[in-house]
Formats: sequence, structure tokens, C-alpha cells
Amino acid sequence: MKNYILAAVLLGLATTVKAQQEISYEVSFPNAVHHEAEVSMTIPNVPANVPLKVRFARSSPGRYATHEFGKNAYNLKAFDANGKPLALKQPAGDVFEIAKPSAKVKITYTIFGNWIDGTYAGFDETHAHMNTPAVFAFPIGMDKRARTIKFSYAGKADWKVATQLKPLGNGIYYAKDFQYFMDSPIEISNYKAASFEVKSADGKTQTVHLMAHSEDDEMTIFNYTNMLKKMVEEQKAVFGEMPIFDYGHYYFLHCVHPSYAGDGMEHRNSTVIVQRTPKIAGYESNLLGTFAHEFFHAWNVERLRPKTLEPFNFTHSNISDELWFAEGFTQYYGNLTLKRAGFRDLENITRVFSGLVNAVSNMPGAKNFSPIQASRYAVFADAGVAVDQTNQQNIFTSYYTYGATVALALDLRLRTDFKLSLDDYMKALWKAYGKTEIAYTIPDLEKTLASLTKNPSFAQQFFKNFVYATKKEDYAALLLKAGLVLQKENPGKAFSGIGRLEEREGKVLVPATLVGSPAYIAGLDLNDIILKADGNDIKSAKDFESLTAKHKPGETIEVVYSRKGEERTTKLTFAENPSLTLLPIENTGATLTAEMKAFRTKWLESAVK
Repeated sequence: MKNYILAAVLLGLATTVKAQQEISYEVSFPNAVHHEAEVSMTIPNVPANVPLKVRFARSSPGRYATHEFGKNAYNLKAFDANGKPLALKQPAGDVFEIAKPSAKVKITYTIFGNWIDGTYAGFDETHAHMNTPAVFAFPIGMDKRARTIKFSYAGKADWKVATQLKPLGNGIYYAKDFQYFMDSPIEISNYKAASFEVKSADGKTQTVHLMAHSEDDEMTIFNYTNMLKKMVEEQKAVFGEMPIFDYGHYYFLHCVHPSYAGDGMEHRNSTVIVQRTPKIAGYESNLLGTFAHEFFHAWNVERLRPKTLEPFNFTHSNISDELWFAEGFTQYYGNLTLKRAGFRDLENITRVFSGLVNAVSNMPGAKNFSPIQASRYAVFADAGVAVDQTNQQNIFTSYYTYGATVALALDLRLRTDFKLSLDDYMKALWKAYGKTEIAYTIPDLEKTLASLTKNPSFAQQFFKNFVYATKKEDYAALLLKAGLVLQKENPGKAFSGIGRLEEREGKVLVPATLVGSPAYIAGLDLNDIILKADGNDIKSAKDFESLTAKHKPGETIEVVYSRKGEERTTKLTFAENPSLTLLPIENTGATLTAEMKAFRTKWLESAVK
């Protein structure tokens, strides 16, 4: 009996000590109409005799570029346990320091938010939409401490909280540590909800929730949730099992309004999806793409996770070599699983694949930089905001697109050469690194491919050519296995290399030109004004397009243009239009063989057993 009593006492003491370490937040919205929230943070057991530093984040989980969340925080004040003000210094724009803190410190501030997406925060009369790093300051050096948060929304009786944070009751929510807290978005509104159940890897029942802040009725939300369930089942079939969600729940936090920024942002047990339509009803199929991409991340990136993203750094963005896999393979499967679930037809998916192959075949970024290099550029490209212009169109192909083409190539190679599939590869990676939550490296990805195929030489060559370098697979030959014909979209047609001309104040302006294109070789550059081409006045974009259509590849015209007020003349030699298109072979007049049909069916049709 004494042992039981001692154990109970020790457990009680441990719980008390843990509670004394918890950093607690309180949030209210007295001025939501003007997009403000009031935040207080209480830090107990502050270490003695050292300054206390508190800061705001500069990065966010799932976002790979650096952001400055501290710019929207103001009126920051500090107090001791008795409410006495403490002196604050501000050594950096988003860092505050208390030279002589008390044992317990309370920080209060106002946060402004008026941007509804997956990265920032927004407050108004209808809801409080919070990406945690955009709202909450944190003490430096206390990452292992648990967090609690309590919301007050007086006058908003219909508001409810939706978050992956653990509810403790009495309006209080809990995170086990700093990393989990910052990875937990929060939506408070009069949302409509529906849910469905799934079985986890351990056989337990889990619940997937749709929390929709939109102008839709309950039946629309219910029906849309049934669509999501079908999508989820197809994605489960890829890996063979569901992840185990913390606390047994996964949440789609869905905000819909034309005024919103739009976004999708994955988190460990939830995702924020913001879409710019009037409502869900009438747009169901179009909206599914974001859901398919973000939910696939519940496996690929949230648990099957690159070592370069561990732990997530909130003072600046982690640079990662593996985003071509983490995001690109997810992009590939988002589209593929919607096709398998019956929400996309053959025309839709061939258009997607055509876009992927065009991007890596015709864009300078993919010709000159590898998928790894594209991944590393994410710290500048992923919703990064800069005043100065960049040469992105010539040095960067999105790791989403680039990685999806690598996935497409590998899927087709595995099916053609090994009677395997990319699904088998994802299952193998899940078993080794996802389910076990052992962060992987690129050599780990290669090693798993070698083990799966029992052909280390193939794995080594694939990674050497298509991951570490800029070589491209023979997509035409691979796609033909499925009865899909890759061909020039406009064979024999003239191509200037000038993209979409801009018409501004009666002037026709050149967009940024691509390396190697006729316009680039001719010396035309961003914001040059085209005056004449081939002796004809150019007064609209259509004028130049019509003129181009009259010429053939190899023909040369004279272009008169203005740059910074100076009139210049150059020679432009048309090339053949390089754009590719992908067509089912039966649409070209040729025959879809039984072998092609079987290959296509096994690849693109439902994988649910």
C-alpha cells in the first residue's frame, strides 16, 4: 500500500511541476472589426540572473521562405507577478529583452491580421483565423515547455474553436511543446462541420473532420465530406494504411470567400485550406485539388519527413534538398488519386501530365538546374515577397512541378521495367521512415529504391541523372506504354519566345524573356515597348500574335522597340513552337492495344481493394 501511495504522490508532484512550467496564452478579440486581437503570454519559473528574451517567428511550418511576423505586433508590454511594469529593450525588430525579469513574467501585445491564407492571420466580425507563428510570441530557450491557450470571444455566441490542439475543457487547449504548438493552426467561427471515420494503422478508429467557414448549407458540407472520404481512401491505398493521428482526429480547416488570399498549408493533424470562391456548392470538384495535395502530406512530409526540416527553425527558414520529393511527389499523387477516385477524367489527367512534361522540357530552370537546386531555392520562392525583381523565370522551375515529373518518370519506369509502381516505393519508404518517423536523407531515398527493385545500379543511375543532375527521361516512350502520345502541339508553327504581351496605356510591353528563346537572343527584355514588327505598327498584343502566325520557323523579321525612351531595332528569327501536348492514342487515329489499356487501367484507375 505504501508503494501505491508513494507512486501517487510522485505522480502528483510531477504533474504539479509540469503545470508550473507551462507557458500560457490568453487571446481576445475586442476590436476584431478592425482586424486586431489582444494576446497575453504568462511565463512561470523564469530562470534567475539572466535576461529573458521573447521574440516573434520569421518562418512557419509548411512554408519554406522567410517571413516577418513581428511587423504586425505592437503595444508590447511586460509585467511581473504583481502587475508591476518591467523594462523592455528591443535589440531587433522582432526580439524583445527584459534584462532583469521576475520569476513570473506576463507579456501583453496587440496583433493585427487581415490576410486569410495558410501563413498569416485574419480577424474580423465573422471569424478569427490564426496561423500560430503569425500570432504568438515565444520565449527563447524554453522549447520543451508545454503550452496552453484560452480564447475569449465575448459577443460571439455562435463562434466555436477548431484546432488540432488538445482540448482540456473550460475553453483551454494544450500543446505538449513549442514545436507542436507552432504547428497547430486555429479557426474560430460559426463553421459548419461534418466528419467520417477511418481505421488507423493500429486498427483504432480515427475521425476526419471538415470544419467549413463558408456560405453553404449543412447538406453541402455533408455531401462534400463524402467526396473527401473517397479521396482519403485512395490515398490510404497508396501507403497501405492511415497514419496515427495524435488524439485520434484530423481536421480540414476550410475557409471560403472571394476576398480571401487562397492557400493550402499542411500540419501534423490538420490542414488549412483557403479558397477564393463564393462557396463550396457548385465548385466542389475544382476545390478538391488542394484537399488532395494537403491530405497526402499527412504521410509525405508530416511523418515521412526530410532530415533537413528537423527541427523546424522559427528564426529563419530551413533550407531543404528534398522538396522535389516532399512537395513534388505529393503534387503528383494529389492529381493521380483524384483520377483514381473518379473526380478527374482521362482528359484532365493527360492535361496535367502534359503541363508537367512541358515545364521540364521547355523551361530554362529545369534545363540548367537540378531538382535539388530547385528545392534549395524555395527559401526565396515559397510565397517570398521582395521589392526587387528576380531572374526566377530563367533559373527556377518549381520543385512542385519538377518533383512531380520525377515522380511520373519513376512511376512509369517501375511499371515498365520492374512490374512495380510508385505506390510500392511509397509503401517501402513509409515503412522505413514514415511510420517509424525516422527523418530521411536523399541517400536514404536512393537506398530504398535499390532495395525495392533489387537493382542498386538502376537506383544509382536514376538519382544520378534525374535528381542530382538535369537529365530528363524519355517521357514520350514511357507514356506510350499507357497509350498516351506526347507530340508537338503546334508543329511547324512560328514561335517568338515572347510570352503574354502586356497592354498598358496604349503600349505593348514585353514580359521577361526566357533564355534561349528567339526574343531573348534578339535582345528583347522586360518592359521593352514594341513599336513595329516586320514593318507593321504594333498597337495590341493581338497585332503581334497575328503577325507571328503569318511566318514560319527560321524566318527573320525586324522589330522596332523602345527602351527607356530610346528607339532601337533588332532582328528576331522565329523558331518552331516547342509546346508539347499529350493525347490518348485513340484520339490520334491510332489503336489502343490491349496491353496499353491494361497498363493505363492499372496505373490510373482505383487502387482501393
